[in-house]
Amino acid sequence: MDRISYPAILVVEGATDVAFLSSFLDAEFVTTNGSDVPRETIEYLKEAVKRKNVVVLTDPDYPGRRIRGILDENVPGLMHAFVRKEHSIKKHKVGVAESTKEEVMLALSHVVPSKTGEEGNLTMADLMEFGLMGGVESKALRERIEERLHLGHGNAKTLLRRMNALCIGKEDIEEAMRDDR
Repeated sequence: MDRISYPAILVVEGATDVAFLSSFLDAEFVTTNGSDVPRETIEYLKEAVKRKNVVVLTDPDYPGRRIRGILDENVPGLMHAFVRKEHSIKKHKVGVAESTKEEVMLALSHVVPSKTGEEGNLTMADLMEFGLMGGVESKALRERIEERLHLGHGNAKTLLRRMNALCIGKEDIEEAMRDDR
C-alpha cells in the first residue's frame, strides 16, 4: 500500500494511534500519553507550531476533548481534525485507532484552526433560533451541523465557540441545514 506524506505534526493520544496511522501516513507524531498532557509535550508543541502546522487528532470521546482543551489553552495556533465517532468504533472501543484510513483522511482533509485572528459574532440566541439548543431535537440537529461543517462533536457552547473561531455565519448554518447530502 502506498503511504501518504503528511506535511504537519500530528498530535495523537497514544502508541496504538501511532501504529495505526503510521501504517499509511508518513508524518511526525507526538503522543500525549493520555489526558494528562506532560509539560514537556506542551513546551515542544509551543516551539513546533512556530515552524510547522500542528494538527490535533484525538479520540471522539471525553478524554479526547479534554486533551484538545488542555492543548488549546497552552499552545496557540493549533489546528484540529475530527474523526466521526460513529465511524471510529471497533470491539466496543472508540478512537482514532478504531477508525479507518478513509475516515482519517476525510478528517485530515477538513482541518480547522482552533482560533483565527478574526472572530464570528454568533450568539447563544442565534443557536436557539436555529433550534441548535434548548429543544427536544437540538442535539440531533447540532450533530448534523457539526458533521456537515466538520466541527467535531460538542455541546452547544463548544459548537458556538468553533463556529465563531471559523467565522461561520447565519447563512452558513442555513445552507448546512438545507443540505440533504
